[in-house]
Amino acid sequence: MPRGNYQQQGFEARQVIDIDVSVIVTEYRAQVLVDESGNRFVAKFPEHVSRPIQYGSTVKAQSVYMSQYQLTPYARIGDYFENHANLTISQGSLYNFNLEAYKTLESFESICKKQLIQSSRVNSDETGINIGGKRHWLHTACNDLWTHFFPHKKRGKEAMDDIGVLPKFKGVLCHDHWKSYYQYDCSHSLCNAHHLRELEWSAEEDRKKWAGKMQSFLVKLNKKVEKCGGKLSSKQQSYYRKQYDILLVAADIECPSPDVQKRSRCQPKPKKTKSRNLLERLISYKDDVLRFITREDVPFTNNQGENDLRMTKVQQKISGCFRSEEGALIFCRVRAFLITCRKHGVDEGKALKDLFQGKLPDFVNKAELGE
Repeated sequence: MPRGNYQQQGFEARQVIDIDVSVIVTEYRAQVLVDESGNRFVAKFPEHVSRPIQYGSTVKAQSVYMSQYQLTPYARIGDYFENHANLTISQGSLYNFNLEAYKTLESFESICKKQLIQSSRVNSDETGINIGGKRHWLHTACNDLWTHFFPHKKRGKEAMDDIGVLPKFKGVLCHDHWKSYYQYDCSHSLCNAHHLRELEWSAEEDRKKWAGKMQSFLVKLNKKVEKCGGKLSSKQQSYYRKQYDILLVAADIECPSPDVQKRSRCQPKPKKTKSRNLLERLISYKDDVLRFITREDVPFTNNQGENDLRMTKVQQKISGCFRSEEGALIFCRVRAFLITCRKHGVDEGKALKDLFQGKLPDFVNKAELGE
């Protein structure tokens, strides 16, 4: 350091952020009194302290979060607690934590279903899952604020009726054109992400010019709707519907139905191509394809439903399958709760800790009261 006179000019600061995982043991003592007759009286312990030694809400919350949200297998969760906190927890205890959360969330599931039934829009989707080596289906009904999952042996209407959301729903149902959805008495909106993929195949593989034009039309129309705040005016809707019809007329000429194609009597009736089937869907379900231009709450795609289901595929890749139906039910209810918490801006870890202390998040309680 050079010599000379110096003046204090404050300081420079640097910070190091770290964590320290440790076990905290809290001992509760209940006073014991004995009267002159030898009768013994013991003060009450807190309601959540029911055993001589038990795991606390933070341990349970971390375990369930790692298992049901981060999809960590039980063996690895046990390793984490043992290596980082010197805490040995059996896989049976880890499972019991999940089971406790599942049972405590029964009222949440009921409230969630009611909120979806009363909402103006629901996104629905389903994906295959493996339970005990057998094919099942995981169904979802969701929107921007609520998510419900349920596993079922069936994929179609029987399963949806058993779940109980769609039979009572009267808003707009967004889906990917699975025919079972059309058996419900509500408005429908088709996923245009599926249409864009099919149109791309038709344009590139089947060499259909109309498909490329329709693909560009839908993409530009979606941008127009976004620019207009999520909904077009009546005049704009009329204009774009006419443009849609013009494209379909040209498409019908380029890709005619086999019924109008000339053939000799001995020739069998040709099958409809993928491009023709797509075209007929766009014709027959025009209102459902264009539903997103008429209402702000109806999206261009069914990505909400697909995104909520996506991590299920990761769970299946990690674990291979659910060992039991009970395990699948636990996963569906607890994960739906955690996704719903995130949608409401509630920290999942805190929500789980409160859950194990007997408290549900405020948004659930308010929904139950109709607020």
